[in-house]
Amino acid sequence: MAQWVRLCGVAEAPPVGRVMEAEVEGVAICLANVNGELSALDNVCPHRQGPLGQGWIEGEAVVCPWHSWAFNVKTGLAEYPADERVEVFPLRVEGEDVLVDIE
Repeated sequence: MAQWVRLCGVAEAPPVGRVMEAEVEGVAICLANVNGELSALDNVCPHRQGPLGQGWIEGEAVVCPWHSWAFNVKTGLAEYPADERVEVFPLRVEGEDVLVDIE
């Protein structure tokens, strides 16, 4: 069952081409804005637990600031190494709120 919770306000979301860190109910989230579309990923890189929300956008991927592992914002799959991934959380905008499903 979905558990939609408010992550932030639309005005607080990162601008196009940027990422930010957020936390909701103890879940660390990387909120990315790729081409005007928001995506929510696990904020922890599986390599060395780097904070993805402190990284940057390249194409349609968030790049970890520690060792440059890149994760697709829609699938969570790493560009390299193969088979590495982070969780992608369903996200929606309702009015002025950005909601994420942390179930």
